[in-house]
Amino acid sequence: MSKIKTAFFCQSCGTQFAKWQGQCTACKEWNTIVEEVIHKEEKVAWKTESSSVKKAAKPLKINEIDSAEEIRMDTTDGELNRVLGGGLVPGSLTLLGGEPGIGKSTLLLQISLKLPYKTLYVSGEESQKQIKMRAERITPNGDNCYILTETKTQNIFRQIEEIDPEIVIIDSIQTLYTDYIESSPGSISQIRETTAELIKFAKETNVPVILIGHITKDGNIAGPKILEHMVDTVLQFEGDRNHVYRILRSLKNRFGSTAELGIYEMLGSGLREVANPSEILISHKDEELSGTAIASTLEGMRPLMIEIQALVSTAVYGTPQRSTTGYNAKRLNMILAVLEKRAGFHLGSKDVFLNVTGGISVDDPAIDLAVMAAILSSNEDIPVGKNFCFAGEVGLSGEIRPVNRVEQRIQEAEKLGFSTIFVSKYNKIALKNTLIEIKLVAKIEDVVAELFG
Repeated sequence: MSKIKTAFFCQSCGTQFAKWQGQCTACKEWNTIVEEVIHKEEKVAWKTESSSVKKAAKPLKINEIDSAEEIRMDTTDGELNRVLGGGLVPGSLTLLGGEPGIGKSTLLLQISLKLPYKTLYVSGEESQKQIKMRAERITPNGDNCYILTETKTQNIFRQIEEIDPEIVIIDSIQTLYTDYIESSPGSISQIRETTAELIKFAKETNVPVILIGHITKDGNIAGPKILEHMVDTVLQFEGDRNHVYRILRSLKNRFGSTAELGIYEMLGSGLREVANPSEILISHKDEELSGTAIASTLEGMRPLMIEIQALVSTAVYGTPQRSTTGYNAKRLNMILAVLEKRAGFHLGSKDVFLNVTGGISVDDPAIDLAVMAAILSSNEDIPVGKNFCFAGEVGLSGEIRPVNRVEQRIQEAEKLGFSTIFVSKYNKIALKNTLIEIKLVAKIEDVVAELFG
């Protein structure tokens, strides 16, 4: 009997050590190093006829490489297609992470039931009856979807050979294990090894694989950081379980942009795509209230109209508070300093609270003008016109700086029925015959004069 081999791994970053120690020298975390049994054998987890006689790759001149655009597989979900960059790339590995109960399994089961491709949905967390109950609630008909409850990769590959699916979905990677590593499922070495086997399968068969990944209490995907480096695409499913809206973001994408955003609404019958995000990002009210302003922002190629809410009040305690939700707190402090220095508003002794509605975070500098308008509206207790919107960056000298793709922002505001948009005087605008009034402003004083006289 061969001697059992063990090694020590950091549960936080996956670094291997020869012996136990209190602190990981790589990530500086304490008490994260655990001993795991490793037993390396010759791997025969996934083999194709071609892989056994595969020839070594040869270098090619860059001019000789085929540059034809990769054909993508339509997921029938417009929001997911947008975030992926147009659809699933054959042979790609996609990792979807998110908090427990946020709707990861619901999203992928819903997509697998509607896909026109033969799909194998592998679950290591639920039984086939549980999945069937959820599937009946979402879509009763799913002729191309096969459900497998299995956690051992060797058995999964055996079923893949029999069914020959065109797409494979794994729920979740932390539940899988392989016989070639003698450690428990969810451990560092098991996650790394099972992911490597799935990558080998995907690349050799050209079948896209989608993995669901658990996250830690810090919000990071559980397992070694190398897991995110190994896969082609990392998606994050965000939201609050107490609210019905969910946001799908791309943290890494080898085949598209990471700036795109997908929005869903959680219903009893599954997740509904929200084609017009402005419907949830702008609150509907009967009367005009002070402290609110509408900003025109961009997420990837998609223009969004979002509502900025501000509350300015006298500081009860000695030190004024500065609190933001969905907006950079340092940028808020900068705008307050510009208003005090350049425009003469005394805000240094007042509490300022800022909120971006809809639960999203925005880092587009073009919303500075709307933030400034909301703060001044609350400070003066004068409402901003409900048909006004803003797109401009505020500079340190009090000037309104131009923003990119301003014409697309103006067209979105016009489409949603806004009557006036405030933009920088220095933006070059070639739009003609627009119904919306474009107010060109150069300094903070111009905006104050237009809004509050």
